[in-house]
Amino acid sequence: MNAHRPLLLPVLATMLGLALFSVMDGVMKAASLAIGAYAAMCWRGLAGSLLTFPLWLWRGQGWPAWTVLKVHLLRGSVASVMATLFFYGIVRLPLAEGIALSFIAPLIALYLAAIMLGEKVRPAAIGGSLLALAGVVVIAGGKFDGPSDAEAMKGLIATLVSAVLYAWNLVLQRQQALLAKPEEVAFFQALVQFGFLGMGAWWFAPFPTGEVWWLIVGSAILSAASIMLLSWAYGRAEAQFLVPLEYTAFIWAAIVGWIAFSEPVTVPMLAGVTLIVAGCLYATKKAPAEAIAHT
Repeated sequence: MNAHRPLLLPVLATMLGLALFSVMDGVMKAASLAIGAYAAMCWRGLAGSLLTFPLWLWRGQGWPAWTVLKVHLLRGSVASVMATLFFYGIVRLPLAEGIALSFIAPLIALYLAAIMLGEKVRPAAIGGSLLALAGVVVIAGGKFDGPSDAEAMKGLIATLVSAVLYAWNLVLQRQQALLAKPEEVAFFQALVQFGFLGMGAWWFAPFPTGEVWWLIVGSAILSAASIMLLSWAYGRAEAQFLVPLEYTAFIWAAIVGWIAFSEPVTVPMLAGVTLIVAGCLYATKKAPAEAIAHT
């Protein structure tokens, strides 16, 4: 019992962080419908930077060393593209469906570990990948009905590309959590996001109206809280214990999508997410602890 107590708080923090992220996804979907995914992400970066800057100063951590700053810059840039593609996708897909498709990220993380860390891809990972791919095909099956579904197909492709980047983000998240405190992670995540996307703001990010600003500020608060919770958790527990909790986000996304956007949870969606989760669990169940810890 005592051996598991240190793990309880990181698990609870991860689950709360994922719940807040799912609510944030719903708020950002509303903002993206109003001004576009790129603009919503860009201005959320500005709002998040202003909100988390006092927290960072209050903690008195000072400017990070170059080795730490490089991780902040890399993860912030990857997360900016990842999130913009994801929100572009869920504008065209049900929220729960977009979350379900992102569940392939832990599998992709195993292959990234093979590329980046020289680890061997096990047969279980290949089998799990095929099972998860079947789930993606089931979810995507209803998107090939005709020209009217062209936008849904764009959303599906954007979400899958986002999932690839999310896998990379999982690798960077663990590395970043070991190098910096949660307040620093949240501040630099938002700052890099605004700096990265701000380069195209003149062309792609119309300035929000007052009503949309409330959505952006609300999403920035939810995002900062979630990032700090997850950073705190990943700094205290290996990812092999925390990554499987990602699947609880589907429950929250389904609830938010149903309440806010009247999105139904369909049988193909449930069948697809079941196959994806089963594939991920099968692939990672027997993975060496040191392998998944890098994610």
